[in-house]
Amino acid sequence: MRISIDEHVCIGAGQCALTSPQVFTQDEDGFGTVLTGREDGAGDPLVKEAARACPVQAITVDG
Repeated sequence: MRISIDEHVCIGAGQCALTSPQVFTQDEDGFGTVLTGREDGAGDPLVKEAARACPVQAITVDG
């Protein structure tokens, strides 16, 4: 699995970090980001749910 967030689409709603805090966080400006070393999803079963929860669909989950 490979996870990424389109920084040009993200609006900083924070749903990803709330849903899957082991994989996502928010940067100093409040925008979603994938935690370093967690780009593979870290086995978190909520990664796909976090992607679905994004109101602007900025998260891509491949695999």
